[in-house]
Amino acid sequence: MSDYEGIEDTLFIPLMGRIYVSKKFPEYFFDQKALEMENLIKNSQIEKKSSEYTMIANVARSYNLDQMAQNFINQHDKCNIVNLGAGLETSYYRINRKNSMFFEVDLPEVIELREKYLEVGENEKFIKGDLFKLEWCEELDTDLPTLMIVSGVFQYFHESDVLKFISDAKNVFENAELIFDATNKFGIKFTNFYVKRTGNSSARMYFYVENADGFAKKADCQLIECRGFYKDAIKILNKKTGLYTKISMKVADRRNNAMIIHLKI
Repeated sequence: MSDYEGIEDTLFIPLMGRIYVSKKFPEYFFDQKALEMENLIKNSQIEKKSSEYTMIANVARSYNLDQMAQNFINQHDKCNIVNLGAGLETSYYRINRKNSMFFEVDLPEVIELREKYLEVGENEKFIKGDLFKLEWCEELDTDLPTLMIVSGVFQYFHESDVLKFISDAKNVFENAELIFDATNKFGIKFTNFYVKRTGNSSARMYFYVENADGFAKKADCQLIECRGFYKDAIKILNKKTGLYTKISMKVADRRNNAMIIHLKI
């Protein structure tokens, strides 16, 4: 039986992006731990069907989430960082953790794969569970300031599921924030097309956000920030990417095709 049976190939798309950019554009983003995991990727279609732009898109998300998590850690003497739908995310190794505790939450088969290839850090815990059921909350101190990070997950669900998750989380945490990536309607169509090209026709995406302020109001939350993916990538990479990549990044930010939404819940 394959180690990956039952686990969607989408688990490896962001890992492939981090490997690609770490090799080609280390001045923008470098992930040593991802490079050490390169041999895990068995689906050759991911790299063959990915463009320079889609590779950078995966990493731009991680780049910005890292920044936002670091800012949160710097603002608190002690806090929780919770990666929901953690997959093979390696942000634990990229961030100055200080007095924070990291929790990596995902379905049992994904955590089992994670346990096989990633050691649990001294201030880190792996939790098997469904992020929407919130049973994982029992494993951490919910009185501490908590940042929940949901990367590349909400898109596979419907808006009603996301709003219910936020409502349920409000009833659990005293002081929590949520950051997640989202696309607009155009962006979700493009992403569905890309994921299908990489060989996964079953992982369809549904959730998108046309207006961050409007979504925050629906969720009855304060919108702290809505940022595009590519501001720093455009500046740092400048003339190092292809023309299509450069144009696509600028258009995506201008039209909110890809964004990160930060809510106070």
